Amino acid sequence: MDGLMTLLPLLLMFVLFYFLLIRPQQKRQKAVAQMQNELQKGDRIVTIGGLHGIVDAIEEGKIVIKCGDGSRLTYDRNAVREVAEKATV
Repeated sequence: MDGLMTLLPLLLMFVLFYFLLIRPQQKRQKAVAQMQNELQKGDRIVTIGGLHGIVDAIEEGKIVIKCGDGSRLTYDRNAVREVAEKATV
């Protein structure tokens, strides 16, 4: 009985740690992965480096971003932080 009482606080801390840190992080990662998989040509995006541009082409693991001056830059798809505006169909 005493062994269970000494393990109870440790077990409680692990459960709290899971629900406060691990689970929300997994949800965020899943949402980011879904956003990156749903990228379309014409989407206005922001990269993790702060570059704003429009998706010009999509390859398997890369995207080509058209910048404001007309230049085209190739980035890994994982470098996209957010979609600022979805492409109009």
